[in-house]
Amino acid sequence: MNEMTRQPATLQAVADAAGVHRSTASRALNPDKAHLIGPDVVERVQAAARRIGYQRDELAAGLRTKRSRLIGIVVPDLANLVFAPIVSAIETVLAANGYSALIANAGGGVARQIQIIDQLIAHRVEGVILATAQRDDPVVTRCAEAGVPAVLVNRAEEKARVSTVISNDICGMRLAVEHLVALGHRRIGHIGGPSHLSTGALRLEGFGKAMAEAGLDADAVVTAEAYTRDAGRAAAIELLDRHDLTAVATANDLLALGLYQELRARGLRCPDDISVVGHNDMPMIDMVDPPLTTVHIHQADMGRQAAELLLARIGKPETDTVTRVIDSELVVRGSTAPPRG
Repeated sequence: MNEMTRQPATLQAVADAAGVHRSTASRALNPDKAHLIGPDVVERVQAAARRIGYQRDELAAGLRTKRSRLIGIVVPDLANLVFAPIVSAIETVLAANGYSALIANAGGGVARQIQIIDQLIAHRVEGVILATAQRDDPVVTRCAEAGVPAVLVNRAEEKARVSTVISNDICGMRLAVEHLVALGHRRIGHIGGPSHLSTGALRLEGFGKAMAEAGLDADAVVTAEAYTRDAGRAAAIELLDRHDLTAVATANDLLALGLYQELRARGLRCPDDISVVGHNDMPMIDMVDPPLTTVHIHQADMGRQAAELLLARIGKPETDTVTRVIDSELVVRGSTAPPRG
């Protein structure tokens, strides 16, 4: 029989090749039931399946069991490198538990995010992990209406309706300000993130508290319209036009890169003229010039815990809603120094 007419391998063929009953072969190839038989038998069956080219029909199995073993992951901007370690850690946990991920880029606003959720529901996902949450998030409402378990990562709602894993944004910004104060800075500004996002609101709160504790004026604040380099530069223009500063703490690393651009455009040097602190420690931010001092958030740990919480909720829908806050730490590099004079 030639390649064009070869019939696909069957479950019975796998059973015959492994020397087991058809029902045993079925269990060995089912992630939910493989633990019911001995590991040596599972390995023998799986080896036979690989040898003869058998592929389990996941769609048909899902229709029978009402389980798709698919999880949706929705991020606001795939180009933002901070989300790469989060998504990678999520996928690692899902794979270890027999799940696959459908990853969606939802940079088009709330309407687009709800459309994506509806598409994921149509693909019968068993749950979703959202890195897109607003402080009062309509996407979470849509998930609740559809009965789809959801977990938030990196961003939180103001009133926690679903389990959430975030970094300690207030304390992270406090670390940034305390570092600048310890270097001798007194005129410190802040480029904040969008106020409808928890990261923007909480990091601004942390800035205000840390400045007050240091006895310093916290009025030099401009809020960026988005977490992008262009938005960071636009905010930097306004901030530098209005205030005479020696240091700026930004609400994320992309905003800091926008500030870098504006400093160069004005002929100012970092850190000689203005020190800069970022937030997130996204991959490769140590490669810019000068390497960015930033607040490191544990991205992979957040992703891992978010995936574990979602799988726990899927397994036991009555599982309590929890919020996990992970401490961050300051990474000092070349963008901060004592003020001149």
